[in-house]
Amino acid sequence: MNHQLAHFLQLGLAIFIMSSSGTLGRYIELPPPVTIWMRCIIGAVALFIVLKAGKFDLRIGNRKNFWLLFGSALLLAAHWISYFYSLKLSTVAVGMLSLFTYPVITAFLEPLILKTRFQKSSLAFGMLAFVGVALLAPELSFENDYTLGIAIGIFSALTYSIRNILMKKRVAEQSGITLMFYQLLFITLLIWPGLFLFEFEPAQVSINWEALLILGLFTTAAGHTLLVLSFKHFTVSTVSVISALTPLLGTFLGYLVLHEIPAGRTYIGGSLIFLTVVAESLKSIFQNRR
Repeated sequence: MNHQLAHFLQLGLAIFIMSSSGTLGRYIELPPPVTIWMRCIIGAVALFIVLKAGKFDLRIGNRKNFWLLFGSALLLAAHWISYFYSLKLSTVAVGMLSLFTYPVITAFLEPLILKTRFQKSSLAFGMLAFVGVALLAPELSFENDYTLGIAIGIFSALTYSIRNILMKKRVAEQSGITLMFYQLLFITLLIWPGLFLFEFEPAQVSINWEALLILGLFTTAAGHTLLVLSFKHFTVSTVSVISALTPLLGTFLGYLVLHEIPAGRTYIGGSLIFLTVVAESLKSIFQNRR
């Protein structure tokens, strides 16, 4: 199999797996910080078993690497918690659409942070993808929680974009699985002291245990690790734009599981997203063959 095709399939699998986050975030009846703490414990244990079985190097390296990982863990925690609050305040479609302003944010920030060449085509594709996801959104009113949900979702997009860019700098030097494990471990330790601030009963955890396992093992350990690994083969902007398929898949899952019916413009927005993904994919393949 062509290596570039294999990399695209890996990225596609990551996107498919991660599209389950919106439905799970709406379905699990726990405060978002508690949900994120549980997902990180489950995901960290799963990745630790993989690391030990595969005899991966668990060393972080120097102090600079430690603080970079710690900072990216803070950003990932902020992203997940704000994203789940956005989902609670709105719907699967609106929450995911707000998050997926991050391809545009990434297209602006990546050249500034990594000192790479500014790619006008990635920026254009990112903006086109944003138009597509915007067309999926229902009519919004400033008199309900949707507005707050969207604002929190955009903040989640900003933290996610910066975290991905920081990970791009490290993933070329260390295993993506190791990096993801330490981020989950750090998030678990960061959130743990504040759990007493949130009201929930142990029975709520037992009721949601199946969804929490799927979120921890499937969405987090498998999906996010595959996404981090894809940074070795694509720019963060390319990954971000192709990931615009996630809200389309997530909206469909929300309909199947939660019976949330999106606005009629879903078909138009979905078509625009698909065309953008195809264009960005072909551009990436062409660049790698030169």
